[in-house]
Amino acid sequence: MRVIAHLRARADTAYDNTYHHKLRGRIWNALDGTEYDEIHDEDRPKGFTYSNPFPPGDMREGDERTLLVASPHEELLANVAADLKDDRELNIGEMPFHVDSVNGLATDVGEPETSGTLETGTGVLVRIPPWRFEEYGIDTNHDEAEFWRPQHTMEPFRNQIENNLDKKHDLFCPDYLPGPSETDGDLFDGADLIKTFSIPVTVTQGQRETWVLSKWRFDYTVRDDHHRRHLNLALDTGIGERNSLGFGFVNITEKEDQRSGRKERVDA
Repeated sequence: MRVIAHLRARADTAYDNTYHHKLRGRIWNALDGTEYDEIHDEDRPKGFTYSNPFPPGDMREGDERTLLVASPHEELLANVAADLKDDRELNIGEMPFHVDSVNGLATDVGEPETSGTLETGTGVLVRIPPWRFEEYGIDTNHDEAEFWRPQHTMEPFRNQIENNLDKKHDLFCPDYLPGPSETDGDLFDGADLIKTFSIPVTVTQGQRETWVLSKWRFDYTVRDDHHRRHLNLALDTGIGERNSLGFGFVNITEKEDQRSGRKERVDA
């Protein structure tokens, strides 16, 4: 489930790639006083993620941008939507916007036998814990978690993504349903690395770090209803870590029903 907000720039402005902390603050403000506010300080996936204001790029006054917020919790999204409607002034870092419209948006990877492509709209954060360095053949001179990079190979990336999605499945799906690691088959048919990059991130007020992130294109074919649920969970919560800072946001870019041959381009 998603909320889609159509934005309009209120002034000429440079695009702020360090928007994450400010946008997260607006979402938490929207959840103030709700049951979701209680998880703010808990060390666990929060159950929401969001896109960047896209398309990225410097803006002139009146330029349009789009923002998506995703969550498996319909009520959480309703609170975010109500906040954006009540206060149409949205300042994301140094980028001032007016919220023109807010709507709900349903997303679904499709029924079994549907094939498609997912693309990460924001960078994916994957960190390899030090107790797995030896298993993956990582030789380093520190004992802190290691940011995933292409030289670490795909195995740790896939494992960390699956382990992380398992945690979210335990939190947000019924206990009697199997999680990603409890079913046969991989989450994705294939993974195309688009790029790796590093950016400064304000983790909390006054704490700024440089993180290494990656962007991906994933192919999938829905095997069964369990696999469909796992892929849709990735759409609702993001993949990798720190999704409530806006990392690991995933979009469907195309899908095809193999039974009917019907193809569909998807923009969000």
